[in-house]
Amino acid sequence: MSAQDGDPDQSTEPEAGGQGDRYETVEVGGVERRLEEELHEEFNATVSEGEERLKRTHRGLVVTGLFGGIDVGLGIMAMLAVMHATGSTLLAGLAFGIGLLALRLAHSELFTEDFMLPVNAVLAGHGTLAQLGRLWSVTLVTNLAGGWAFMWLVVYAFPQYHEDLVTSAVDYVTAGFTMETVALALLAGSTITLMTRMNQGTSSDVMTAVISLIGGLLVVGLQMHHGALSSVLIFGAMQAGAEISVGQWLGWFWWVTLLNMVGGLVIMTAPRIVRTWELVREERGRRLSERRAH
Repeated sequence: MSAQDGDPDQSTEPEAGGQGDRYETVEVGGVERRLEEELHEEFNATVSEGEERLKRTHRGLVVTGLFGGIDVGLGIMAMLAVMHATGSTLLAGLAFGIGLLALRLAHSELFTEDFMLPVNAVLAGHGTLAQLGRLWSVTLVTNLAGGWAFMWLVVYAFPQYHEDLVTSAVDYVTAGFTMETVALALLAGSTITLMTRMNQGTSSDVMTAVISLIGGLLVVGLQMHHGALSSVLIFGAMQAGAEISVGQWLGWFWWVTLLNMVGGLVIMTAPRIVRTWELVREERGRRLSERRAH
């Protein structure tokens, strides 16, 4: 019996773009494509970049992490210049975006940038939890070290910025553990992770610059608490003579960093994983099959 005769086991699929096609479409380069196809390509690119980060050599991790801290220090230098000239926190945050742009264009590494791409790579079988732990720990430590060293230069080069530097840093350390600061730390982690996601989806340097400036405006301009970024500011203030002890910084740093991780992993990364779970399982199964074959 043919499909026309009502055989339920045989059917014809509607042609793409027909009335029975339930796929959403997007236009890319003037060509209309299925949205699911775009999702698949995006997933592959995410896993590929995540794997590259996970499998960097120790030397590569140290260098990219150090430069990540230096790039953050560059952003803080720009932030202080604008804050000193205008007194505007929002404009200063926009200027800080220069540091985030440097991070992206120089392929440096920032701790909270690693909450989406490498996690996807691990779940898809392209890396291990040990590699992820190595990436996170080395990046965080070297971010802090690079930021401390760069701020030493900034403090000695621009004594006129000391007051602005100290005032900004003390506001973070003395804010305390409240619902407001908890929310600000969660938002900082999720915002930086979203920026990574947005940058990964564009090949335009102009859009990368726009995304970086927006990130600076939101994270620094709105005075969110970010373990790595804000620590570099605090280090500069300590070198400029602020009455902030290492113990005070550590007491602030540990819970802010944990909440940054929750914001990046739970608010941003987890929903993306749920959205692409079928692709994750398929890719993980393929990798396991390849390993057994070898």
